[in-house]
Amino acid sequence: MSHFFFSVLNFRDKMVTGDVKLIGSWASVFVMRTRIALNLKSISYEFLQETYGTKSELLLKSNPVHKKMPVLIHADKPVCESNIIVQYIDEAWSSYGPSILPSQPYDRAIARFWAAYVDDKLDANHILLDETKTPSLFKWAERFCNDPDVKPLMPETAKLAEFARKLFPKPQA
Repeated sequence: MSHFFFSVLNFRDKMVTGDVKLIGSWASVFVMRTRIALNLKSISYEFLQETYGTKSELLLKSNPVHKKMPVLIHADKPVCESNIIVQYIDEAWSSYGPSILPSQPYDRAIARFWAAYVDDKLDANHILLDETKTPSLFKWAERFCNDPDVKPLMPETAKLAEFARKLFPKPQA
């Protein structure tokens, strides 16, 4: 990325700072998806950390139908559901950074298919990718997680495991 382009992004970031908030939890894969999209577009935002087991008044007000995170708030307007938020980010900031979704309708449909596939394979916030069943998707996920805009958002395995142990304690025998 050229220095000029980076400078333009920083200037634009300052224009949207304060207008963009994200309600979520660091451990949620759905929230991670949204944070990654914001990073890919170089959009500054305020992260409003929710605590699992409780729902803030802002979350309930912003997502009265599903009452769950993530919720992106842009110019005081809430956008809910991670896949919808990613599409919104891509369209609302189309001149920022690379396009998240492909421009061709067929390629966009394929990207949406894989996003839905991953959502269907979520189990207690863990993506079940089997290298033997979906080798291409598994390899793509490894490359994606090592991308410089993605890697800083990926939680450490030990931290995530500790969080899961607290959230889902083993029953006493």
